[in-house]
Amino acid sequence: MMESNPYFAVNSSASGYQQAFDYDNRCQPSAFPVVRLRGLPFDCTEIDIYKFFAGLDIVDIFVVNKDGRFSGEAFVVFAGHIQVDYALRRDRQNMGRRYVEVFSCKKQDYYQAIAAEVKEGGYESDYRASPPARPKRAQNKDQMEYTEILKMRGLPYRCKKSDILKFFGNEFNLTDDKINITYRSDGKATGDAYVEFASAEEAKKAMCKDNMEIGSRYIELFPSYPDEARQGGSRSRR
Repeated sequence: MMESNPYFAVNSSASGYQQAFDYDNRCQPSAFPVVRLRGLPFDCTEIDIYKFFAGLDIVDIFVVNKDGRFSGEAFVVFAGHIQVDYALRRDRQNMGRRYVEVFSCKKQDYYQAIAAEVKEGGYESDYRASPPARPKRAQNKDQMEYTEILKMRGLPYRCKKSDILKFFGNEFNLTDDKINITYRSDGKATGDAYVEFASAEEAKKAMCKDNMEIGSRYIELFPSYPDEARQGGSRSRR
């Protein structure tokens, strides 16, 4: 049962993955610094995407899988809107022998793609053959716009609120009701959580915990927004 919280108490639902995409949205400006790629080679790696956008400040890359296979699409989050403008200029440039389409998109598209993969079971396994590699910290996360909310990604699937309180320590005066661990419709954890701090400044300060461990898992932290937290809370209640 979700706690009563003004950020999470909203009556909304996520639309389907296919509805989230609008391929005619290429030239419309986005309020969130993200672009969508289409036509990527099926052996494409994140390193290839970093090289494709060489010189730009990338915060996050999410490659889209469907039915367990790479779809040839990805989302790339940048440090700011100027970076997005430069990224869009690389539309139809080549990666290997294939040209890649670069589209402007909405942050809801990015969230819906992640939610769709979670729903398909992309984060279902509780056990891994070995601990995941430490993710590279994006040094430009401090250039992003902050609110009082941070998103946690990569949590152990049996993670409790007490584990998150221990992760951040006593310096941030967090309480249980400021933590929202999200769950799928079948009750399984997504590996994500949202944490509300006293202020945007406190949230930014807490980024010092980015890529630290809970158990054997490296935890990624990202600046988040109230509407993303609402969507996460809405999915958890369904």
